[in-house]
Amino acid sequence: MTVSDVATTPVRKRKLIEVALPLEAINRESAREKSIRHGHPSTLHLWWARRPLAAARAVLFAQLVDDPSSRPDEFPTEELQRKERERLHALIERLVVWENTRDEKLLAEAHAEILKSTNGNPPPILDPFAGGGTIPLEAQRLGLEAHASDLNPVAVLINKALIEIPPKFRDQPPVFPGLAESEIRSWKGAEGLAADVRAYGAWMRDEAEKRIGHLYPKTTLPDGSKATVIAWIWARTVTCQNPACAAQIPLVSSLDLGRKKGQETWIHPLASDGHVTFEIASGPRKAEPNKRGQGARFDCWVCGAPVTPEEVHGQLDVKIKPPCKLLAVVAVGNRRRIYLPATSADEALAGSASTEAAKLRADEATLNAEARGTFGGNAQGKRYGFFTFADYFTDRQLVAMMAFSNLVEQAREKVRNEALAAGMPPGIPLADEGGGAVAYADAVATYLGFAVSRLSNKSSSVCSWDSSTKMEAVRSVFARQALPMTWDFAEANPFGGSGGDFLEDTAWVARVIERVPCAVAGTANQADARMAVTGSHRLISTDPPYYDNIVYSDLADYFYVWLRRSLRPVYPKLLSTVLVPKAEELVANSYRHGGDEGARRFFENGFRSVFAGARGAAMSDYPITVWYAFKQSESDDDGKASTGWETLLEGMIRAGWEITSTWPNRSELGNRMIASGTNALASSIVLKFVGAVTSCCYVVL
Repeated sequence: MTVSDVATTPVRKRKLIEVALPLEAINRESAREKSIRHGHPSTLHLWWARRPLAAARAVLFAQLVDDPSSRPDEFPTEELQRKERERLHALIERLVVWENTRDEKLLAEAHAEILKSTNGNPPPILDPFAGGGTIPLEAQRLGLEAHASDLNPVAVLINKALIEIPPKFRDQPPVFPGLAESEIRSWKGAEGLAADVRAYGAWMRDEAEKRIGHLYPKTTLPDGSKATVIAWIWARTVTCQNPACAAQIPLVSSLDLGRKKGQETWIHPLASDGHVTFEIASGPRKAEPNKRGQGARFDCWVCGAPVTPEEVHGQLDVKIKPPCKLLAVVAVGNRRRIYLPATSADEALAGSASTEAAKLRADEATLNAEARGTFGGNAQGKRYGFFTFADYFTDRQLVAMMAFSNLVEQAREKVRNEALAAGMPPGIPLADEGGGAVAYADAVATYLGFAVSRLSNKSSSVCSWDSSTKMEAVRSVFARQALPMTWDFAEANPFGGSGGDFLEDTAWVARVIERVPCAVAGTANQADARMAVTGSHRLISTDPPYYDNIVYSDLADYFYVWLRRSLRPVYPKLLSTVLVPKAEELVANSYRHGGDEGARRFFENGFRSVFAGARGAAMSDYPITVWYAFKQSESDDDGKASTGWETLLEGMIRAGWEITSTWPNRSELGNRMIASGTNALASSIVLKFVGAVTSCCYVVL
């Protein structure tokens, strides 16, 4: 596929991205990548709307490598140019395959092509909206000097963990006592670092079990044997407002526990004597939940009276909320889940954490920051009693999360002492660009802090139970780009060996560390994009915010409070603010900027400022690439036109760029939750811009 330029700077060699890309292969691997989990950088820590690694790798390569038509001395005829272009496309087609991301020979071949087209001196790459770190990481994988910046401290930490920390401790053995000696081998790349994260994570798990294990005992099965609990299924409750009833009403949106054909299991409600109880039933479901339609509409289990959204919110949006009702217990079986009816002893066990939790709620300043409640993007939901971040957690969850968070600093001290004992020099802190035992302890603590933050994603009262045939597991808080309300929720066991288990989270983190490239140093810093691009003299490839699609700072606050609590001693400056900075965040928030028009002006002015600075600092020999996700339609469900696309283009044009071409790329899976019935982002677009002195390729992929 060839894209014709409207304008081209005569003296500059055209790059491959300005002429042709093997889009079919890039799109195929981008979509396939969404289903890859183990070792994928996205599993280090959640970030929203990440671009596919495959597409970023291909775009960076094509952004730097000359198109054969720019080298008539080597390829004087169109036929020779075509054959050379096909060779480069074949290289890209191999380069985008996930299984080849650690193929050193292939990566060296790609780097050699880049060196050939850059006179042996490729430019450093800058992503001023680094987010989840896709672009800087892929620049580093191609052997390029990578620089990431973002205003959001959660994004900065993710980028540090991906591109900055691993190269500092390349090829080092682990320091956990006896670990290096137990394996007679060389420790390549970040394998030693990953091994230490696993080992100290296991130490944290064991220490936590000593402190809070009494809150998570095994359960007794009908045959008298013991089994590990995976999760407890709860429902929030309100009181029926029918004066003749006044029953406690569990708010249940789903009765399904498992939906495998022939093994269906569900919660059976039984109303009698003015209250409702719940049993476990098998076979096709013969009852319905008491939730009615959209929103907070329910029926009383006992008298059938409707409960209005106003009544639900009024009863839940209080400091002391009605008690939750335990519906079922999920335990580990022989290659299957075992579902048990809840008992009063199960409820009492969970309640035994209340005294310690009350003290934490009163004393823990970090978690007492004001929360936004429930929300989805710009749509503000109800608060439902979520006044602070501690309110998202049940008493037992809060006690457990605090125990693991406290252990990060203790693990850091243990790593430092054992690194010194292993012969590492003392060094200076990681935040001061240091090395040695102090910095290594900071590094291991960073990844353990990510494990704790990951744990929070399946350890709060806004997690639901996924009863689908392939899952039967706790669903994470952020199954979509929102912080939703859940009426019935799943409380995971952090020692349960399934989703929501701390060791599982540590293992996910360690698998990512093992696979990241370590050959070239990278940097990640907190900065407003307008400042990051000014005078940078680095080649820009970036994925900017999508107008009003995702309010990153509000979403990231959920994790930030835990990262701050666990890692502030390591990153005192980066984690100094109570919550994620919001005033300068480049998103079109109507509730922050006095309505839709104010939000549009803020976004356009900010975007123009960023890319005016980028144009002034751009390199005349290379196009820059900018990604933008594109919606399936130009209007929402109410017929209101989406202004994100036009606002972005206007901001770029006013900054001095001329749009000359675009590349389409489809990378989203059709079955993701956010796509169901919504005007979701279906593809991204890369555009090519040309200025008076510099040029830009703006790619929508």
